[in-house]
Amino acid sequence: MLQLPKDFCSQMISILGEEEFLLLQKAIEQERITSIRTNPFKIGEGKLSSTASRVPWSTNGFYLDERPLFTMDPLFHAGAYYAQEASSMFLEQILLQHRDKIGTEEPLVLDLCASPGGKSTLLASFLKGGGWLVANEVIKSRVGILNENLSKWGIPNVTVTQNDPKDFGRLTGLFDIIVIDAPCSGEGMFRKDDKAIEDWSLNNVQLCCERQKRIVSDVYPALKEGGLLIYSTCTYNEEEDEKNVKWISEELGADILSVQTEANWSITETPFGCHFYPHKTKGEGFFIAVLQKSQESSSTKTKANKNSHKGKKEIVSQETKKQVKGWLRHEEEFDFIQENGLVSAIKKAWKQEADIFNSALHIIRNGVPVGIVKGRDLIPHETLAISTILNQEAFPNVECSWEMAIQFLKKENIILENQQKGFVLFCYQNIPLGFGKNLGNRCNNLYPSEWRIRMKMDKSRYSEIL
Repeated sequence: MLQLPKDFCSQMISILGEEEFLLLQKAIEQERITSIRTNPFKIGEGKLSSTASRVPWSTNGFYLDERPLFTMDPLFHAGAYYAQEASSMFLEQILLQHRDKIGTEEPLVLDLCASPGGKSTLLASFLKGGGWLVANEVIKSRVGILNENLSKWGIPNVTVTQNDPKDFGRLTGLFDIIVIDAPCSGEGMFRKDDKAIEDWSLNNVQLCCERQKRIVSDVYPALKEGGLLIYSTCTYNEEEDEKNVKWISEELGADILSVQTEANWSITETPFGCHFYPHKTKGEGFFIAVLQKSQESSSTKTKANKNSHKGKKEIVSQETKKQVKGWLRHEEEFDFIQENGLVSAIKKAWKQEADIFNSALHIIRNGVPVGIVKGRDLIPHETLAISTILNQEAFPNVECSWEMAIQFLKKENIILENQQKGFVLFCYQNIPLGFGKNLGNRCNNLYPSEWRIRMKMDKSRYSEIL
């Protein structure tokens, strides 16, 4: 039997009662549930395996009967779906139910604690190619996987940053929505992470509570008046959940908004937010709340400081622009910037905001990197290959078998017979994986080294999900 901390047991008995706590304890001892969310920009619903069942509060969320080895599925690497915990997909319901309060069809959204990217990719799906998403991760070792997952999701309207919350606080009144999936004591992770049990203590709960308050108060000035703050944790306790929401409302000035749920979802509603208990709801432990910033004081929206651009801006040559435009769908919607040889596409409608981010934040990626200038050559960037703005017909397509796809994703060189020389686009089930450069006797693999599969190829462990 799983040994839970005594203080945690006492805490949960006081919240749920002894009888219901025993049901929670039994649920924690069971196998975790596997769920995915499909990418509406890359696949249709008809491609999903018939054995999958829907996550009822998510448009594109599905439960799987068992957990596959995702690494062996090329479509996972292509960004056709994301393995996300079902409870956290409830973010979509909050966005849909309070869309009218946002005040714009194309909101500017900040996902403050974004890595590894589950909620960011969900936000990207909600935006449907409109608006703009800033996905931030303060921890350097975690920002790479965030950028990778957002790149594979393929959206063009994104900036990835690595900043402390207080850095955003200087961007006064800029964001329509701020999502804070706050670092927490991890009670809801007990079923999937033994270390979360080992690290748990009442003292750690209190430390997390204070850190959460600091994070929210640091970033709060960046939320416009009337904007939405969505706050979530993977916990059950009142200190990190209800009491923190009450504190945000009373101390920072915000109205707590209600969220409607269906009875068969078995989600526990409180005056402060929604709890997901694994003995009741098909998902892991989770809490989420939504607040609307009070409109009581005036604030001036941040403007770009043209003299404080971080990075070496370069002139994009007309020849480069012409070549890059041929690689893009809807190329008339984009402007191009070049820094240290990297050419990126930025939607014209959001150029001003992109300049603000460049002047105030540590940018990992702004828009879509489309190519790298090396001497007289322009090499297409991997992010372009898996972006929804790629003009797939601009490159010869190489349709891969499963074996060739895995070989490509392992960054091994591939010999192509009867294929013209130059850049080619490797695809699996017509969904792009990445670029190669065919030299005739071999094809150089341009897949990023940091993304490559390091596991041994094993088709017996491949399960077709889509």
